[in-house]
Amino acid sequence: MTRPTISVLINNYNYGRFIGRAIDSVLAQTVPDVEIVVVDDGSSDQSRTVLEPYGKQATLLFQENKGQAAAINAAVRASAGDILCFLDADDWWAPEKLAAISTTFDADDRLSLVYHRLQPAFSDGTPTLKPIPRTLCSGDMSSWISRSAGCWPFPMTSAIAVRRSAWNAAGDIPEQFRISADFWLTGIYPFLGHIAALPSSLGCYRIHNNTWYRPVDDAAMLRKRMAHWVATVNVTNQFLSSRNLPARLRLTDHFPYQVASARIEGGTMRTRLQLAVKGITFAGEPNLMRRMRDALRAAYTLPRRGEDLGWAEDVK
Repeated sequence: MTRPTISVLINNYNYGRFIGRAIDSVLAQTVPDVEIVVVDDGSSDQSRTVLEPYGKQATLLFQENKGQAAAINAAVRASAGDILCFLDADDWWAPEKLAAISTTFDADDRLSLVYHRLQPAFSDGTPTLKPIPRTLCSGDMSSWISRSAGCWPFPMTSAIAVRRSAWNAAGDIPEQFRISADFWLTGIYPFLGHIAALPSSLGCYRIHNNTWYRPVDDAAMLRKRMAHWVATVNVTNQFLSSRNLPARLRLTDHFPYQVASARIEGGTMRTRLQLAVKGITFAGEPNLMRRMRDALRAAYTLPRRGEDLGWAEDVK
């Protein structure tokens, strides 16, 4: 059999109501030599019933529930393509997505990761909000994301493609990351090669429960995010040290972490001023206008000490 050029890797957990559309969007791509690998991570819904009819068009793997990182790792091990494209089971792609990704990788052998924007959309396909991420970043990003504790306007999982050679250099995603495992791709791969961003929205990010979009953040959610950011900084530093790379990440440079901490504790006018200055000088957002907007918003909406946390804002 001919070795596939592109492997599409889909991780699924209890998204039987969505995954058919994800697979169909891959089958509708305009390029040949595409391999599809689906790993079902111990779903208890109708996922198996939905997936089994695709058995002749995709490799289907069913495992006990181990989390997103383990599911992605299993999919990569079962694949053979030179380009690895990731797709969450609740999202879907435009037909020209894989052609654009392949062309971009072919044009520059320094690239470790290529991504594009996603259009947030409701389950009926109606678009909502603006394409994400708003700011696009390309080239050698290693030095400036090391100054932002790994933060940058990173793409979502379904927009990310990497070279297999880069995957081999990085190794498997640490399986402690049962959710948000894509941090490993967006946080580690800039240290392994150049990044390319495509401005088009070549897929849709489904807005529903269990996604990053929340109408309200409370203290419990912020603490959960802060714990994740601490873990990602620690794991990234372990990786950098193991590869004898000089960069190290510091939580004091991680503006979203500082915002979350300040919102939990509350603050004074002095705290607001300090937060605004940190935001304006934050290396993780290269667009000055967006950086100023985010900094002023964080300072303006900071609760006073002892104030109930009932705001409607996402600080991810």
